[in-house]
Order: sequence, then C-alpha cells, then structure tokens
Amino acid sequence: MAVWNQSRIEPSRWQLDWDGIRNGDYSDRYFYNGVRILQQLAHEGYRFSGYSQRLEGQGFDPRLPIHISELSVEMQFFARRKPFTVVAGVDAALATLQFATGYFEGERFVNTAHQLEIEAVHDGFLAPYEGDPTQVVPVLKVRGRYRDFALLETPLLGLLTRMSRIATNTYRILEAARGKPVLFFPARFDLPQTQMYDGYAYHIGVQRYNLDHRTSTPAIVSTPAQTRLWDGAAGGTTAHALIAVFLGDTVELMLQFARLMPLETRRVALVDFDNDCVGTARAVAKAFFERHRAALERGDTETAQRYILHGVRPDTSANLTDKSLQHEPDAAQLYGVNPRLIFKLREGLDTAWQEWQLPPHWRERAQAYCRAIQIVATGGFNEARIRQFEEAGAPVDVYGVGSSFLSNSTAEGTNTDFTADIVRVCIEGRWVPMAKMGRAPSENPALQRVQLPLTPD
Repeated sequence: MAVWNQSRIEPSRWQLDWDGIRNGDYSDRYFYNGVRILQQLAHEGYRFSGYSQRLEGQGFDPRLPIHISELSVEMQFFARRKPFTVVAGVDAALATLQFATGYFEGERFVNTAHQLEIEAVHDGFLAPYEGDPTQVVPVLKVRGRYRDFALLETPLLGLLTRMSRIATNTYRILEAARGKPVLFFPARFDLPQTQMYDGYAYHIGVQRYNLDHRTSTPAIVSTPAQTRLWDGAAGGTTAHALIAVFLGDTVELMLQFARLMPLETRRVALVDFDNDCVGTARAVAKAFFERHRAALERGDTETAQRYILHGVRPDTSANLTDKSLQHEPDAAQLYGVNPRLIFKLREGLDTAWQEWQLPPHWRERAQAYCRAIQIVATGGFNEARIRQFEEAGAPVDVYGVGSSFLSNSTAEGTNTDFTADIVRVCIEGRWVPMAKMGRAPSENPALQRVQLPLTPD
C-alpha cells in the first residue's frame, strides 16, 4: 500500500471505469487526436519524412525513416508543489496502466500493458520540489509504445494530483495541529464517487506524518466509503438536524444516544445548538455523570461505560458570538469557534463537578471524569486557523476539518500540480533525449521496477 509496508493495492479494487478510460472518455481530446493520427499512420505504414535537429545532434541521420507510430518513449511523471508533495495515487495509476494500455482491433481491446517497462515509487513517498522543472524527482516512469498509453496521460495525472493534494494537505494540517487527531469531514463538499479515493489519500497523509514524526495519530473519517481501501472505520456522533428532531433538547438526545449506540461509538455531544456551548456541555456532563455514578453504585459496569462522555464539539456559526463571550469587552470580534471560547469551555467542563452536590468520596472521581472530556473543535478550520489556535495554546484535543482537505489554492500554497513529459525516445535500440525545452530526464533512486501481468482482453 505504501512506503511503510512496501506493498501495493490490488488493481481491481480501484473500481474505475476501465471501458471509459480505454475509449478516451476521460482524456483531453488532444490525446485522442494524437492516438487517432498515430493509428492511421500505422495503417499507412508511414515513416518519418521530416527533419529532426534533435536526432542530428545525437549523431543520427536527421531524416531517419522511423516508423513514428511504433516509437517507444520514456515518459516521466513528477509533482510540482513546494517544498514537497506526499505522493498518493501511484497504485491507482498502475492499475490504470494495467487495465487500459493497448489498442482496439475493431471492437476488441488488445491489452499490451505487459510490454511496458515501469518504475514507480510507493504511495506515501515524499517528493521534494524546489521550483526548477529541469531538476525534478519522478514518481513514475513509463517506457513503451507511445500510442498504446497516450490516452492515459489525463487520468493518470488526475489520479496522482487529486490524491497527492489531499495527502499533502493532510500532512500539513497535522503539522499545524502538532499531531493532534484531525477528523476527515470533506465528504459533503464533493461527489460521492470520490470518497473512496479521498479517504485513502487522507490515510496516506496521516501515516506519512506518523512515520516522519514517530507518532501514532489515528486516521478518523466520517463515511464507510472513505475506508474502503484501508483498514479503518467511519466514526461520528450526532448532527444538528437530530437535535432539532429532539426539539432542541441536546441533553435528552445524548442520553438516548448513549443508551442505544454500541459501546465502541464515542459519546461526543454537539453543544452549540442554542449558542451556549459552555452551558450545554455542562448540562450534558451532569446528566451523563449521574447515570454513570448510579450504574457504578449498583455494580453495572457496562451501563456505566455507556455514560462516559468522551467529548463535546463546539461548531458555532461564524456569524454568532457564543453566550459565554457576549459580555467580553471585545465580544464583537469573538465570532464562531475561537480560542477564547475553547478556554471558556475547558474551564466550564473542569469545574462542572463542583455544582453537583456529591458526597466526599465521589468528588475526586467526578473531577477526573470532567477533566477527561475532550474538546473537538469544528467549523471552518484550515491549516492557518489551526496554527492560530495552537499558537494561542487553545486546549483543543481534536480538530474537525472539511473542505480545506480539498484546497488547491496557489495563494494558500496548497496547489498540487503533476506533470508528465516524454523525455527520451528509443532510436535503433538507444534511448535518446527528446524532452521539450525546460524539461530534462531525471532520476530517483526510490523508483522500483513494476512488472504488470498479462491482463486478459
């Protein structure tokens, strides 16, 4: 699957539209035009009749009558995001080459993938880039007859670009969060069909961060589809909509949630429905602890576990100031979820037990119960905003991030651009440089030879 285990995902698991890819439905039309020209030239038996200064410069006859349609090329793929890209999508690219390299004889597709020479890194490879496209670190090299895989350039670049963008954004967001868990919440911002690929890319970003920083930050996603390519499970608690169905009674909803949901589901209360995060969080904590304590006193440990409040989640709208901050001198600037609100919420949770009129032997346990409740901050978070919270020392335990995982902004430094270039061609058994100006063949010792099996037609 990646650099940390040196394995690759079975190609058939990618569930791509192989027929559509073979037909060029996902390819820029200029690649389709090129294949059509080369196929017709092959039918005509055409040989090069122009003049090549490049060949002349390499000691060949500049009018060498080469069968252009049969020309083998070396194409290299590289990332252009400074200072580095966490590469993901390599296994998907290899699957595309395996299932869609070849040509049509009438209606029958003839697969020639086994004739390719391929070198590739593993997903999770850290590809540096300093801004010079002549000094790049290729993550994939393909050698073979060009017209057999020319149509694949667009989908190959698309797979690498999207998944690497999400993996790299994940890595950068985790750096900003200083390794605190970051929930993956972008499913609502894109097509359902992308969830499997996006969740996998997020997983790659998390694991690469853990590898580099020697941590064990968990990968936490919100939909089952996001875990389809790795060993994970979707998590989540409640939505604002369900609180509305419970007529705005967050406490009652959470009590029913705790009673009915399996023990492995974390109890995290969404506490901003009434724009009173501190008050709602304290109310839920009190109701939970009462049932937790009662269950322990009667020896019912399973029920007691059901009423452990694992966390609270403020998700205050960006145009509102929480009730706990409305009397602050700068209340007009304290919109949405902000560091001050997190400090207030932490203080409110830590001191909630003091008002519970507990017998002395329960006070210490209640204090520990409250201090163990985590704060999961959500609502418009991105890398820069998380850095702001961390620099302020805000006591956030977990961040929830949505659309920022998908960010592809030059201004924010998240733009992830992959490029593919033909850099050499095979002339009379010799690989001759043939890159456009501004490009050059490059090497990468992390590239490994990949042998694609003969795929049935």
